[in-house]
Amino acid sequence: MTQFAPRISVLPDSHPLFATAVTDGGGVLTDLDDNPDGLVVGFNPDRAALKTILDTRPTIRWVQLPSAGIESYMDTIAAYPEKIWTSAKGAYAPPVGEHALALTLALLRQLPERVRATSWGPQAGTSLHGLNVLVVGAGGIGVEIVRLMKAFNTNVTVVRRQNITVPGADRTVTSEALAQVLPDADVVVLAAALTTSTRQLLGAPELALLKPSAVVVNIARGGLIDTDALCAALAADRLAGAGLDVTYPEPLPDGHPLWAEPKALITPHSADTFEMVASLLAARVAENVRRFASGQELAGVVDPVAGY
Repeated sequence: MTQFAPRISVLPDSHPLFATAVTDGGGVLTDLDDNPDGLVVGFNPDRAALKTILDTRPTIRWVQLPSAGIESYMDTIAAYPEKIWTSAKGAYAPPVGEHALALTLALLRQLPERVRATSWGPQAGTSLHGLNVLVVGAGGIGVEIVRLMKAFNTNVTVVRRQNITVPGADRTVTSEALAQVLPDADVVVLAAALTTSTRQLLGAPELALLKPSAVVVNIARGGLIDTDALCAALAADRLAGAGLDVTYPEPLPDGHPLWAEPKALITPHSADTFEMVASLLAARVAENVRRFASGQELAGVVDPVAGY
């Protein structure tokens, strides 16, 4: 198999961890003005600068993005569909799956209400063991959530776009069957990409199908849920709880009704902090540099049409 040492630039150039990953993968770290073959986009990039870089450096054939979700890059991807685009999808599965489980357990044990309490109350709470869990999305994070949930003897159904069985799940259905499986769910975890077809995937009609005892957890993108409909369902006791690491809008403004909702648990998009995932992205970079150098298919290749 042909092997070469690809010339790779890092944007921005202030992340030594990613520079080391390039060389660990067999690449040559190079300046943007020195005809790079690939570009590694680090955290908090200037997205406008990325478009300008690609406009003026035609030698770049591969771009590694830092996040699993790519919706904020879609305009640039659409402008350069001939390039190889890879995201971090699947790379952050362990910490994000862990956070989804933490939010689930906290909601079932009614910790949002208890952490606000100022007096003793009645015994309350639900065990996760044996419940019906619905996981929407079958990427790396969704698969990791399935694995964690099965440790509690749950019955797990996965909803995904493609009619392909998810290993470990008790049942896999396509997106068209979402309304059919919502009524049986005790826990709904959203782990899908945000696309035109998944925006407000859980709106008022879908939330109305859930049991009043059900809880919803979102560790993917805030736009997957109709926020107003969620607030109304919680306020009317038509939903037992919501655990949100992502919101729409995001950041959630001070004074928003969700902050005062006793059944809501909101974390500030912290399922995958920089400290947790920097080494995971660096490992993905090193692996993809190795694959790029040897002509293999890269990990996390983006489908511009599907949007992830």
